[in-house]
Formats: sequence, structure tokens, C-alpha cells
Amino acid sequence: MNRNDVRGSARSDRADGAHHRREDPAANDTAPEAKKQKSFWRELPILVVVALALSFLLQTFVARVYLIPSESMEPTLHGCPGCTGDRIVVEKVGYRFTDPRPGDVIVFEGPDSWSAGYVSTRSDNVVVRGLQEIGSLVGVVPPDENDLVKRVIATGGQTVECCDDQGRVLVDGVPLDEPYVTMDFPFTPGVVTCETEVPSGRCFGPVTVPEGHVWVMGDNRSNSADSRYHVGDEHQGSIPLDNVIGKARFIVLPPGRWGLIDSPEILPS
Repeated sequence: MNRNDVRGSARSDRADGAHHRREDPAANDTAPEAKKQKSFWRELPILVVVALALSFLLQTFVARVYLIPSESMEPTLHGCPGCTGDRIVVEKVGYRFTDPRPGDVIVFEGPDSWSAGYVSTRSDNVVVRGLQEIGSLVGVVPPDENDLVKRVIATGGQTVECCDDQGRVLVDGVPLDEPYVTMDFPFTPGVVTCETEVPSGRCFGPVTVPEGHVWVMGDNRSNSADSRYHVGDEHQGSIPLDNVIGKARFIVLPPGRWGLIDSPEILPS
């Protein structure tokens, strides 16, 4: 091999090396993408934990979605055993600074005397029960407690009773304006009242609500086991404020039922 051949070979090798070096960036285009994918899979568990923690904090301290299981708040809230009832957002912040007022729709944990017919929704299977508890923490499974939804009618220190001569509920002797009540027991002046031999099913009281409590009733007065049916308990049928979870603000499901939940002024000033 002569000197020119050697030089030619060297030049060829350098050219081939340069060619390969020029191709390397293209060959390595997938490297950053692979690193991104590895980084994503490493970060995914952290993102999931953060999301669950945020959900837990929001559900515990800010707001939570509840399912309406019965007809006791018809027509304001739809629900029935075995059907898909309304899902409502219950806001928990407001009552940290103020107390419920007459007209508010609230969710509360029923006192012991209200829980006689309550059946736990938790599974007997330990694994399933554990998953249910975890789901409850992040809000995808209902809590294992007797949570109820009713409307506040009277607050601590007020006296509530029914009825006046028109069949209306009275608070401190003043008849309430309750446009949301469309289903109630019969009451006909001179025929079926609180004074007739067979009194109207509307009649109760008077009951003075203990301080730090609220008196609650369902909008479906003829199908609601509310404060009227627990007058003999330690709270005289009322609910301790400590049991109040929050105020029902709006309906989120089904889509055709979207809207705010009305909390009108029911006690004339």
C-alpha cells in the first residue's frame, strides 16, 4: 500500500466517523422521550397520592357529594329506595362561622334514637370492607353513618308546633311560609283539624327547641320520619348542632336536575 492509499484510507475513515457522528443525534432522538416516560411513571404514584390527599381534604373540610336515598324531601330533592336519586353537593365551611337558620336544607348525622332502622352498607368481607373505607375517605363511597337530609324549621330557643286554623306550622306563634310543601297530611277546617276526634296527622307540639339544636322536617310531610317522630328522645326530637355536617347547596346529578337548592326565608320578620 502506498502513501496515497494510506492517506486516502485515513480520509475515508474520518469521513465515515463524521458521517456516523452526524447520524448520532437522529439515532438518539428517542432518548429524551424514553427519559420522559420513565420520569412520568416514577412521578405517577406521587401524583395519585397527592390527588387522593386533596380529595380527602376537600371532602372532609370543604364539600362532599351525597346521594338522596328516599322520598322524604320531595319535591325539592328526588330519591327512592332502589332508584337513582339526586346527588347533592353539601358545603361544610359556612356553618363553621354561623348557625343554620330556618329554611336551610341541611345534612346531618342522625342521633342514636334516629338510627334504629339504619343498616350499615359495609361488606362483611374484610378486604371489600377495607376498600370501602378507603373509598369513603376520598369520597367515592358513602360514609358508614346514618346521614340524613331535612329542612331546618326552628332553632334553639324557638317554640314550634302545628297547626293554626289553616293547617300551617307555627314558630313562636307565627305561621311559616312554606311554598316547597306540596305533600302533607289532610287538614280541612271544621272537618279534620287538631281538635277533631281523629286529629290531622299534621298536628304536633308545642315543643321548645333546646339551645344548640335545630328542629328539622322533610318537605314531604306525609312521608318523613323527622323531628316530629322523636320528641320523646333526649334532644326532644331536635338535632344537636355538632351533628350538622353542612348545607345542601345544589344538585349535580342527574344532569336534568342541575340547579341550586332553595333556602327561602320561611319565618316572616
